[in-house]
Amino acid sequence: MVEHSLLDQTYRALADPTRRGMLVTLRDGPARITDMAAPLPMSFAAAARHVAVLEAAGLIEREVRGRDHWLTVRSAGFRPAEEWIAEQVSFWSLRADALAARLERRNRPDVRP
Repeated sequence: MVEHSLLDQTYRALADPTRRGMLVTLRDGPARITDMAAPLPMSFAAAARHVAVLEAAGLIEREVRGRDHWLTVRSAGFRPAEEWIAEQVSFWSLRADALAARLERRNRPDVRP
């Protein structure tokens, strides 16, 4: 079972298009916060707040090298969301299969000798 507070943080982080864009940018490898903030139509402080949300959700890691803060994706951080989705898919797939079987039995013409 997935811990809901962590799951809530994960989905909260993923709900924002700016944060999803940051994660996409980090697919290419580590990047400095300043490089991540530069193309965004917001202040550095606003971009740093987005980074803080991603960090709190465990989706990225920060490494401080001198004055630079480097970010990398933490793939394990996506696991709570993946597990929750897998649980839902499994549950609803079983329900849908059971419904389909019941409807098939119901709609089958009675075969009488």
